[in-house]
Amino acid sequence: MAREVISSGNALVAKAAIECGCEFFGGYPITPSSEIAHDLSEMLPKIGGKFIQMEDEIAGISVALGASMSGKKAMTASSGPGISLKSEQIGYAFITEIPLVIVNVMRGGPSTGLPTRVSQADIGQAKYPTHGDFASITLCPGSLEEAYSETVRAFNLAEKYMTPVFLLLDETLGHMHGKAFIPELEETKAIVYNRKVFTGAPKDYKPYDVGPDEAAILNPFFQGYYYHITGLHHGPTGHPTEDGVQCGYNISRLMDKINTKRDDIVDFEEYMLDDAEVCIIAYGSISRGAKEAVGKLRKDGIKAGLFRPKTLWPSPDKKLKEIGERFEKIFVTELNKGQYLEEIQRVMKRDDFATLHKANGRPIAPIEMVAKVKEMM
Repeated sequence: MAREVISSGNALVAKAAIECGCEFFGGYPITPSSEIAHDLSEMLPKIGGKFIQMEDEIAGISVALGASMSGKKAMTASSGPGISLKSEQIGYAFITEIPLVIVNVMRGGPSTGLPTRVSQADIGQAKYPTHGDFASITLCPGSLEEAYSETVRAFNLAEKYMTPVFLLLDETLGHMHGKAFIPELEETKAIVYNRKVFTGAPKDYKPYDVGPDEAAILNPFFQGYYYHITGLHHGPTGHPTEDGVQCGYNISRLMDKINTKRDDIVDFEEYMLDDAEVCIIAYGSISRGAKEAVGKLRKDGIKAGLFRPKTLWPSPDKKLKEIGERFEKIFVTELNKGQYLEEIQRVMKRDDFATLHKANGRPIAPIEMVAKVKEMM
């Protein structure tokens, strides 16, 4: 069963957050993500949650991290310049293992860039949003329905792996307004994941004393379990350490708790690839145009198909490798100068793709994709 709604992508992100248990939002308005904050400012008080607009983006993520440490599911939302400002606290969330959903409704950059135009220019930033070694999770919806479902998945992954999770929309998808079919509330609640808690004696509690590919177990503050939180490298109880063995273990675990769980985290769509002669690779809002291009090409006798990653990081490397081995003709298109193309090249170990990239704030039309594919044939 599904509910039929008429909504925008940003509004569906806010709706999904509420329905999967988000109780706190901290942030600062910025185009084109502001509608998420606006909607949550009205929705959260109605369920006993808290919304706070801070003085800037740095403070916005800081209060969201504090709320998460009190045991509440928390979110912040922004666009590229705001994500840049949040960089230091994002690193803090990685090393302390504080779960948080970070929404980035992408616009053109660098710097102030093109505030009201579409872009996919923050793909590389989402993989490495701060300094140091870590592994990030980044989800990228391609439809209004997925603006809802991938938000739910982002919260689940943040809670399961005790990590910040990026949700990348873009201006087109965020502001797109149309009909969508989303799960019934009971279906959403049935798949909600809540973080683990330690239930033993407080004296035995060591939040970071976990296996080499496991997430920390951070009990909510103010409930009788005492531990230390620091951005420094730390031992089992969270207190700072410079022990070389411990520090090496910390970094390996931060990466392995994500990279060894790719089969659980990675998701993608294959569209009409079974009999395809040429594979189009696209993601986010322009994958909608790519599907239309597939239909036009097939009407013209060219068997095209689409591969669309929903999880950008960690990348669907196994599937990308398989596609690289299977298809001689591959066409890659994205709204930047080739940020995900670099990952495709790395995995497939080839560089003979046809490409179409734009970084001027304008979308890529299906007819442009059709023309590029026909040049390949």
